[in-house]
Amino acid sequence: MKKYKRILLKLSGEALGSSSSILDKGILNGLLKQIKTLRDEYDIEIAIVVGGGNIFRGQISENLGMGKDTEPADYMGMLATTINALGMVTFLNNHGVESVLQNSLFFEKISNGINSEEAKKDLKLKKIVVFGGGTGKPYLSTDTAASMRAIEIEADAILMAKNGVDGVYDDDPRINLDANFIPYLTFDEVIKRKLKVVDLEAMEMLKDKKIDLLLFNMNTPNNIINLYKDINTRKTIISEK
Repeated sequence: MKKYKRILLKLSGEALGSSSSILDKGILNGLLKQIKTLRDEYDIEIAIVVGGGNIFRGQISENLGMGKDTEPADYMGMLATTINALGMVTFLNNHGVESVLQNSLFFEKISNGINSEEAKKDLKLKKIVVFGGGTGKPYLSTDTAASMRAIEIEADAILMAKNGVDGVYDDDPRINLDANFIPYLTFDEVIKRKLKVVDLEAMEMLKDKKIDLLLFNMNTPNNIINLYKDINTRKTIISEK
């Protein structure tokens, strides 16, 4: 695998929590150790985009009578990602890993919004930049937010950690046991075949940007380090060619 210099790590909200807590200390400790290793031992600049599914999902908005794909539901999701991002920044800073929050929704007390130039300066100083609030606009996912932020900070790759999914298959492996794993794809192939592991809007956005996308399973211990070291980690790499 290529040795990327600047990465954006996309974490789903579900990957941060457990049945007992929306933000699980054990999981955060595991992330902390891996982030420190990548930063200190491999000299990698790291940005993070977090989801919000551990706090708010579409089913909740449906239960409230809001509908699933509506502006209020999407803004509630953005607020959930903000909580996760602020929690992660606080945890990292409290454990000696200097981190800063940029959030697409403006909150005077915690973030002045998104500033890609400031983010790039912080990354060069080896600070961890955590992006919350998704894209800041309804009807767009945090996968799309990850693509946007990766382009803005000129990342070399997006490491997209999925909850219980180790890459791309030609069918749902949880339903079809004969589904075939696909280790390599181009962005054009994903779009043409309408493969749904990553939002197609995100794929369209990454075309011709020279940013690789790596999908892997977050649930395996130490998997981010193993992914970077190319050790025992199943993954799908999506690139230009």
